[in-house]
Amino acid sequence: MPSFALKIIRPFFSIGSSLAPRITSGIAFALFCLTPSRRPVGVRAEKVHAEGQKRLDATQAMPFPLGKTTVMAYRFNGGVQSSGRRFLVVHGWGSAAAYISALAEGLAAEGDEVVVLDFPGHGRSSGRQLHMRMAVDAIVEAERRFGPFDGAVGHSFGGASLMLAAGGVIQGAGRISPPRLAIIGAPSRIEWLFDAFAAALGLGVKAKQGLIRHAEEIAGARLADFDTVVVARKIRTPLLVVHAEDDKEVDAAHAQRFSAVPTAVIHWANGLGHRRIISDGEVIARIRSFLREGSAESAHTSAA
Repeated sequence: MPSFALKIIRPFFSIGSSLAPRITSGIAFALFCLTPSRRPVGVRAEKVHAEGQKRLDATQAMPFPLGKTTVMAYRFNGGVQSSGRRFLVVHGWGSAAAYISALAEGLAAEGDEVVVLDFPGHGRSSGRQLHMRMAVDAIVEAERRFGPFDGAVGHSFGGASLMLAAGGVIQGAGRISPPRLAIIGAPSRIEWLFDAFAAALGLGVKAKQGLIRHAEEIAGARLADFDTVVVARKIRTPLLVVHAEDDKEVDAAHAQRFSAVPTAVIHWANGLGHRRIISDGEVIARIRSFLREGSAESAHTSAA
């Protein structure tokens, strides 16, 4: 959120935290879930988005309903064009399928089918809100419609959402079960997001607790359950963790925590930060190789 907007609304939340913490926490949660503008900001972002949308325009657009929203899905190498393997790709908060399309195209380069989503409130999907349950619901529904998947990749918020979907953490949302997972620049815990958001708004203790309670009620799980390292240990699925030590949005410590997971491999892509990492050729090749490793037995034929 722009600093000038924070200066305007911060006094409201600060006063509201003392006078009406319950109401204030509800408003804060709605703001927490409000998705940013879809319009690219800056010349470089406009160029990346335009190039990405051009890639997507050459794919098969396959929107599907999800509650009150419509989720846009794009399929590379659909139908008879596919070599048999099928992968899912999801983007991060404030991003879109267009921004991560170079990765999707790279995974499809050897004939594999790739489905990439626009989360609700992003890209060409409808809505103006997104939270973890909505993201997990979209992922689970995508596997029901287009899967099963031989592997799945998620960047940032999308990576965390993938892990929670694989672990069945969100109560009543179902789960996915690809034999291989890859996450890029993804947070392994989310308490810090709530801490930072509450501090930015000037929320008092009770209002912050209410904010967290709203999230936990929707998820049907405690905030502490959103620990993807615990999930990785539980599901024991081969996992590739890609991160850059110079990532300024998601600290490298999130990736380092996976060093204690026997099924996880950490790939450092230093110098690429948080966003350039998803379109880097070497990173894409590493993920493609990982997802295809040992997948011959599980590859789905066109007739499946």
